[in-house]
Amino acid sequence: MISPSNGSIAPVSEFLLICFPNFQSWQHWLSLPLSLLFLLAMGANATLLITIQLETALHEPMYYLLSLLSLLDIVLCLTVIPKVLAIFWFGLRSISFSACFLQMFIMNSFLPMESCTFMVMAYDRYVAICHPLRYPSIITNQFVVKASVFIVARNALLTAPIPILTARLRYCGKNVIENCICANLSVSRLSCDNFTLNRIYQFVAGWTLLGSDFILIFLSYTFILRAVLRFKAEGAAVKALSTCGSHFILILFFSTILLVVVLTNVARKRVPMDILILLNVLHHLIPPALNPIVYGVRTKEIKQGIWKLLQRGM
Repeated sequence: MISPSNGSIAPVSEFLLICFPNFQSWQHWLSLPLSLLFLLAMGANATLLITIQLETALHEPMYYLLSLLSLLDIVLCLTVIPKVLAIFWFGLRSISFSACFLQMFIMNSFLPMESCTFMVMAYDRYVAICHPLRYPSIITNQFVVKASVFIVARNALLTAPIPILTARLRYCGKNVIENCICANLSVSRLSCDNFTLNRIYQFVAGWTLLGSDFILIFLSYTFILRAVLRFKAEGAAVKALSTCGSHFILILFFSTILLVVVLTNVARKRVPMDILILLNVLHHLIPPALNPIVYGVRTKEIKQGIWKLLQRGM
């Protein structure tokens, strides 16, 4: 803290996370659905990963990309939700300085990693439908490895400056974060320095990464739709589009929730703070819970693999 006598500053060693500052009585009621969604997300993604690992028929590039998406979902969930539940159940609001910025890095990097994975999956579907004869030579296991390295490296490197810039700010005693998570702007507001550069970098990096991914996804599906409309064989168009159905639904979930979070943050003066906090938490929980379920329900090969896995367990 700043002492009025000598102006010295004691560095902040930990932060306190205050979920729903205006409605803390919500916490016990919210803990049950959040914990159920968390268990669903962990169980569904773990089942999907094990099924793809054990079922040789699923050892294909498309399913390897789905495995990458499940891994990203698991890490995001484990980074955010256990701490939120610990606050709700046990009042463990404190988080160390280093743990806070580690959480911030994972949240800021893994979100664009997911959108980049969706972009690669859209390209996979584009090649499969528009260039089916060339698909085996283009979408190979080596392609998946290179794409995975690109997804991780691009987003980790370009989002790393966000927590670094925030950690370099001076914190003059205020350590109460009015949020369930170490969101960049929630933490930056506690500093006694100007954090305009931090805010501008996050805005530019976020929209550049997510925006470029969604533009490429849109272009891929535009080409897919054009190609499908040219199919003359009966039922060929429906069959082709059905292979994209699960992927399109996942993108719709991801982009819709992201859009709601962005719009409510833009209109933050009109939207209660507690609603913004809840949407931020749900954004890290609902897509991971729904992604494996959508693919499991709509993909015949995955359903068969899960059924075989259950039979082995019995």
